[in-house]
Amino acid sequence: MSLKKSQALDMLRSDDLIGIGMEADALRRSINPGGVVTYQIDRNINYTNICTEYCSFCAFYRPIGSPEGYVLPLETIYQKIEETMALGGTGVLMQGGLHPDLKLDYYENLLSSIKHRYPQIHLHCLSAPEILNIAEICGLTLRDTLARLKDAGLDSIPGAGAEILDDEVRARIARLKCNTQEWLSVHRTAHQLGLRTTATMMFGCGETLEHRANHLERIRQLQEETGGFTAFIPWFFQRENTSLGRFVKEEITAVDYLKTLAVSRLYLENIQNLQASWLTPGHKVCQIALRFGGNDVGSILIEENVVSAAGCGRTSSEERLRKMILDAGFRPVKRDTLYRNYFLN
Repeated sequence: MSLKKSQALDMLRSDDLIGIGMEADALRRSINPGGVVTYQIDRNINYTNICTEYCSFCAFYRPIGSPEGYVLPLETIYQKIEETMALGGTGVLMQGGLHPDLKLDYYENLLSSIKHRYPQIHLHCLSAPEILNIAEICGLTLRDTLARLKDAGLDSIPGAGAEILDDEVRARIARLKCNTQEWLSVHRTAHQLGLRTTATMMFGCGETLEHRANHLERIRQLQEETGGFTAFIPWFFQRENTSLGRFVKEEITAVDYLKTLAVSRLYLENIQNLQASWLTPGHKVCQIALRFGGNDVGSILIEENVVSAAGCGRTSSEERLRKMILDAGFRPVKRDTLYRNYFLN
């Protein structure tokens, strides 16, 4: 029986961390049996840092005309992909700022050139705000834009840009970015076109627990409608070097992270995979999170620029992730971007 939003809210308010964690762990074993925890080798490639949205939680973007602004040349992107493949990587997560001058033909050329040169690489690219930006610049419908990107080589879409799916929060932290319904519309349309996507939540940005519950409800409803989400990935706001960080003084604790992760597992029982993060909470908390509903630890992150720009400099390796999983009592299994366990080692 599905958790109600009021029940999820009660759990988020509760002090019974262990009880909630045990419930989430039991559901994880039911949904993902066999004691397997997955991980991936891929790379985040940020093709541009130029952005017109000025989100208050972001330390990565640069405004138009900034001497620090860039658009990566194709040869640089090729080099990054080859480095990824040399480490056993099977895909790249490619995202950037909302550049006002890059039209659809730029993205079609970018994707098709990579696919032509590296047909085995999975292209998990372009957040919902980026796709909406391309459609608006080119005067195209969302469906036509997504269809053309798919034809050019787009394989799946990351869940970035969701932050908190509640317009009261979005108006405060990202007023120029897409609203809740627009974000959901991108993922709904992608699912209708046969593209799988992930869903994320960035919490700890001054939202209430009700806002978090609203976010989970909207993700669950869309998954009930389409079944297109492969995973849910909650992570928390990094304050350092951001304008929002001056106003949000309360940092997320390990208890809050674990409780939010566990409630996410219980609420989103229709999404198979729940990713526990090591990047923002650290490896030790991530290890504990595997007993709070998490069945995946994400990527080794060969390269990561956005969260690190906000002051988080953690790195990892395949060896470290495998040891972390083993020491927690699970079997580490390398997966691909679509959570297929092709690498049973």
